[in-house]
Amino acid sequence: MSRQNNSNEKFKSKIGGQALIEGIMMLGVNTGAMACRLPDGTIDVETWEEKNGKNAPWYKKTPFIRGSFNFVSSMVKGYKYLMKSADKQMTPEEKEEELTKGENALVSIMMYVGMILGIVIALGLFMFLPKWIVGFIKPLTDSRILRSLVEGIVKIVLFVAYMALTALMKDIRRQYEYHGAEHKTIACHEAKLPLTVENVRKQTRFHKRCGTSFIFIVLIVSIFVMCFIPFKIVWQRVVASILLLPVVVGISYECIRLAGNNDNWFTKILSAPGLAMQRITTREPDDSQIEVAIEALKPCIPKNPEEDVW
Repeated sequence: MSRQNNSNEKFKSKIGGQALIEGIMMLGVNTGAMACRLPDGTIDVETWEEKNGKNAPWYKKTPFIRGSFNFVSSMVKGYKYLMKSADKQMTPEEKEEELTKGENALVSIMMYVGMILGIVIALGLFMFLPKWIVGFIKPLTDSRILRSLVEGIVKIVLFVAYMALTALMKDIRRQYEYHGAEHKTIACHEAKLPLTVENVRKQTRFHKRCGTSFIFIVLIVSIFVMCFIPFKIVWQRVVASILLLPVVVGISYECIRLAGNNDNWFTKILSAPGLAMQRITTREPDDSQIEVAIEALKPCIPKNPEEDVW
């Protein structure tokens, strides 16, 4: 079966998405939507109002500032609807049993504790550990540029290894299939083809404006930013990394927009690592997953096509 690629793209949509548990969340200019396959086989769709276009607040539109705010907003919404999608996989009997036992509030608290622990682990794994490892290599500690470069390489190796290991888990692999369905459905929309399973199936599962590509750009930009940090002690470099995170994210956001809007040698090089990484973080979806992606995308398409042009 042949696969279409980005050369068939007729415009670049502002709609983006995220894979959930047996579902997909899409965020459009005026509308957000979550579609989930329920245990009984039906597709449940929720929609809500979004302000991502001209009506967005100034801090979501100002270059270099908008990156951090949009990133945090996406993270919060992503976690919220990930938890909602997990809840939808419970049968009415299971929900009733949970309420009877009075476990609902406890589960909600544990979910947020889990989110905080996840952030702490991520900071330790991708900020502290690389600097701690490189700190033992004496020749590298004398050159801040060489040290920053090696720290960045260690971060990238850890990130690729982490994603590859999680891909071995059955539930995560299934989420990666929904991730592929999300990309393919947006590609079909950008090709201005009717949103049918057959049309979506033919599209590429790789997308330049994917969150995976964004994370890779963050890792690369952080290398250059840390080259200007003179600190040599590990904890000082970790603190500096955390304080400079809004700067790194702001620059990275503008880079992903640049890569998404242009097709030249520079943006192709910029996008290449993230697209390669998507071979791990996306998988070919089945038709039932594509159906969910289509239902998530449809409500997010604005009535005025001009509003959807990136």
